[in-house]
Amino acid sequence: MSEGAAAERDPGLQPERTRLAWRRTTLSGTVSAVLAVKTALHGGPTPATLVGCALCCALWLGFLSLAHHRIRTLTSSDTPRALTPRHATVAVLCTVAMAVCGAALVL
Repeated sequence: MSEGAAAERDPGLQPERTRLAWRRTTLSGTVSAVLAVKTALHGGPTPATLVGCALCCALWLGFLSLAHHRIRTLTSSDTPRALTPRHATVAVLCTVAMAVCGAALVL
């Protein structure tokens, strides 16, 4: 492969697939958070469940913000910047923490 061919790299549909994957992930996170909150509040709100619900919603908002930032980055140019390790770490931590909060609310 020549240097000219490398400079004219055609990403194909990869950015579009990645953008759609971020959308699917935010949708599944939304459904999980809503179901966890609904399940936790079904028997009546207690201080512990209210704190858990607030934490779950805050984590969801953090992940949603990060995902929308990444989606905007992917659609802003033909060659989007790579996801930084800091953003990737925050996304993973929000996802894991939201899963733990959801599990704690359901139990």
